[in-house]
Amino acid sequence: QVQLVESGGGLVQAGGSLTLSCVASGSISKPNVMGWYRQVPGKSREVVASMTTGGITNYDDSVKGRFTISRDNAKNMVFLQMNSLKHEDTAVYYCDLMILGAQYWGQGTQVTVSS
Repeated sequence: QVQLVESGGGLVQAGGSLTLSCVASGSISKPNVMGWYRQVPGKSREVVASMTTGGITNYDDSVKGRFTISRDNAKNMVFLQMNSLKHEDTAVYYCDLMILGAQYWGQGTQVTVSS
């Protein structure tokens, strides 16, 4: 059983910063991929950033240069540093973990950017 718990969401003004954290617990093997998705009402969930245990990162074009993903493999944690936030970054952010093709999700954390 794998569980993911996010934290760090909230309300921030445009141009501000937030850091999201996610910790995974349970039976977690390596290598794996941890990342962040986001979703707004009426739209599908979209990938924001991901990172392998080996340190390979991938970012959506909309966040390149503003967001930074990092992880602590020993603690099964992943972080998302979000800078220069825009109103359009407002969404529920979900942490995900992929192991051998199985995907696990956190419960989500709301990020609201006021313009």
